Amino acid sequence: MDQIIIGYDAKRAFCNGTGLGNYSRGVIAGAVKSGEVEALLYTPYAKSRYEDLAKNLPHTRVKMPQGWWKCAPSLWRTLAKAQDVEKDGVQVYHGLSQELPLGLPQKVVKMVTVHDLIAWRYPQYFSPFDRAIYRKKMRHACRVADVVVAISEQTKQDLVELMDVPDEKIKVVYQTCDEMFWKVDNTSLNIEAAHKKYHLPDKYIICVGTIEERKNQLCTIRALHRLPEEIELVIVGRPRGEYGQSVMKEANGRIHIVTNADFADFPALYGGALASVYISRFEGFGIPVLESMCCDTPVVTSGVSSMPEAGGDAALYANPDDDAAVAEHLLRLATDEGFQEERIAKGRIQKMRFSPERVAQDMIEVYRSFFDVDY
Repeated sequence: MDQIIIGYDAKRAFCNGTGLGNYSRGVIAGAVKSGEVEALLYTPYAKSRYEDLAKNLPHTRVKMPQGWWKCAPSLWRTLAKAQDVEKDGVQVYHGLSQELPLGLPQKVVKMVTVHDLIAWRYPQYFSPFDRAIYRKKMRHACRVADVVVAISEQTKQDLVELMDVPDEKIKVVYQTCDEMFWKVDNTSLNIEAAHKKYHLPDKYIICVGTIEERKNQLCTIRALHRLPEEIELVIVGRPRGEYGQSVMKEANGRIHIVTNADFADFPALYGGALASVYISRFEGFGIPVLESMCCDTPVVTSGVSSMPEAGGDAALYANPDDDAAVAEHLLRLATDEGFQEERIAKGRIQKMRFSPERVAQDMIEVYRSFFDVDY
């Protein structure tokens, strides 16, 4: 069986530590480890921590700008890369972060992953310039793509409703979380070391995510005031804008904000918590929900957008503005050991919908669908 030659927009894989970077690395690794894909990773540059990414993966090569294009890497990514794609014999080009370069050859199958349409649903969260750029790139990508990969049914619904992308053009392929979360067990988590490193309280609830209005951390802080005083809140994320500053002002006493956590410590941070809380107003998927379940940490999240897809019947849900309901869920998880164990057991089942193997296989099937080959 011949391998499919796939070109990936790998800038995020080489430059982003979390979020789109984790998604990109996960898709690439899952594809090449299947043995069915040869990957060409197109990136304008690479941060030092990821420069050896391809060396750890089979059937993988890195493609970077050459000649005078080294002086204009961003322009190469948008324009000249398409010429290299044709020369390299790429059969499928997959844009992993909601955009595709201009001028891709007609014979190359074009795919793009769309994570969310927050720039449409919540335009107030973006500057006018950023909003215009995001929308322009995504419209172009969805127009020229042969298939649009949505990371959730929510994102597919938004693509149809807000961008008029034909339903039949969209394939839902869920995402997974970083592979380290799938290696978690009771012996691998050094919770005590994490407690000491980040000066954590004995009993805490964890909230992971950038501190911004959409993530809605103020609701969690209000819920905290309804809980017993020995329970504290640990927010792992950097403050952004005026909202971040307003949260920082309330971050005293029972509230600890960790802005410098090493990503490798995240499983221990989750694992040491009584519960995880993620009351975001809108997400394309909601990775912290899955990460929590992988660490056997029961999770309270929003009953809106894609969070019920991620949490299934394992998570507990609340309206993003109902801090009383959030507090009620958290209090039960913190005080009812049997109920907590029940949620953990459900999480172990639910998380398998998004295992790296299952997600990789679903993506491989999309790649296969373009070729009249008997696999």
